[in-house]
Amino acid sequence: MAYRVYLVDDDRFLLDLYAIKFRDAGHEVAVFSGGEDLLAALRKESAPVPDVILLDLIMPGISGFETLETIRKERLAKGTKIVILSNQGQDSDIEKAKQLQADGYIIKASAIPSEVFAETLRTIEGGRSAATGGIS
Repeated sequence: MAYRVYLVDDDRFLLDLYAIKFRDAGHEVAVFSGGEDLLAALRKESAPVPDVILLDLIMPGISGFETLETIRKERLAKGTKIVILSNQGQDSDIEKAKQLQADGYIIKASAIPSEVFAETLRTIEGGRSAATGGIS
C-alpha cells in the first residue's frame, strides 16, 4: 500500500535522503523546509491529508514542538500519524512529544534511513517499537 508522507526538516540533505527512500518504495512524498511551510500546506482546504508527518524539532522559525502544538490546537491533519525525527533524544523531549500526542519518536543519530523507513511504516500501520526511540 502506498502512503502519503510529509517530511519536515531544515536539512536539505536529509530531506532528499528520506524522500528518495520513501519514493523508491512507491510512496507519495512532500518535503517542507520548516514548520511554517507545513502549516501553510495543511491549512489549505483542498490539501490532501498525509498518512504520516516526519517532523524535526530544531528548525529556524517555529520549532517542531511549536508546529506540533499548532497542528493539535487547530485540528489540522486529522488522522495523520506524527513522528518526531530529531537528534534531540533527551527524556524531557520525548516526554513533551508524548504530551503533544506524537505517535512516534526516532532519534536520527541512532537510526539509519532504512530503520527510519521501517519504523515509520510500523507507526502508520499501528505498531509501536521502542527500537529506535519510539514512544510506547
